[in-house]
Amino acid sequence: MIRSVVYLCRDPVDMRKQTDSLALLVQKAIVLNPFDQALLVFGNRPRDKQKERNGLVIWYKHLERERFKWPTHLDGETVTLTGQELN
Repeated sequence: MIRSVVYLCRDPVDMRKQTDSLALLVQKAIVLNPFDQALLVFGNRPRDKQKERNGLVIWYKHLERERFKWPTHLDGETVTLTGQELN
């Protein structure tokens, strides 16, 4: 069984970014391989939009009334989560 790792980019991201821009961000700013067996999660400043990138696939989530809960007490730009912690 392959265990999936989830990386959460803590800094806000421009939600207009698409596959190539997010891959470059993963390589340069987060220093990870964008094609690793991992899910990469990005959020906007108000935390009502979220993009999840897995290889070349992007999932976009938008909350009408709520906000995504983002960890604030940890150091570093990237947080590692399990799939269960993400949900």
